[in-house]
Amino acid sequence: MQRTASSQTLQGGFTLIETMISMVILTIGALGLLGLFGVAVRANQTSQEDMIARQLAAETMESIYTARNSSEISWAQIQNAANGGIFANGLNSLLCAGPDGILGTADDAPCLTASGTTCPNGGVQCLTEAGPDGIMGTADDVIVSLSNYKRQILITPLLDGNGNPIQTLNQVTITIQFTTANWLPKSYVLNEYVSEYH
Repeated sequence: MQRTASSQTLQGGFTLIETMISMVILTIGALGLLGLFGVAVRANQTSQEDMIARQLAAETMESIYTARNSSEISWAQIQNAANGGIFANGLNSLLCAGPDGILGTADDAPCLTASGTTCPNGGVQCLTEAGPDGIMGTADDVIVSLSNYKRQILITPLLDGNGNPIQTLNQVTITIQFTTANWLPKSYVLNEYVSEYH
């Protein structure tokens, strides 16, 4: 009997090329996940600043509604100063409402901290946070200035189908511009309609 050398054993496994291709694919996937992680961290860092901007815009809009509803000002005064109204033109620092009780007007005044002292940076609105002891109103409270925020109130009349201004309806656009902790400029815009009738 003769044996032939034709019987070969088949071996399974991965070749070096297949292993290297798998490693490249896994590396690309891992880099994609790292990029996504970076985006999530960046969004988390600016979430508090975004929330403050939304609150500032809502607070300003509420001030305008309250002034209209309480008849503290006439309908004709709900305009920018350039158009004969009381609201400041352009981007302005965040000061507190003055004697008229309305934000964004010429009589705005320096803001005060929770303890009654003037906010830093010329009285620009500030927040008081509890210090290391976790109790508000103590000597270690932390004052956070909002000097990196600016507010613009733009009031424009709405137009009818023929292009004529509607005398009893205005569009109010409140823009809060700020810089993030990473020095990136951002803005939050709130658009509302204000009617003469309440």
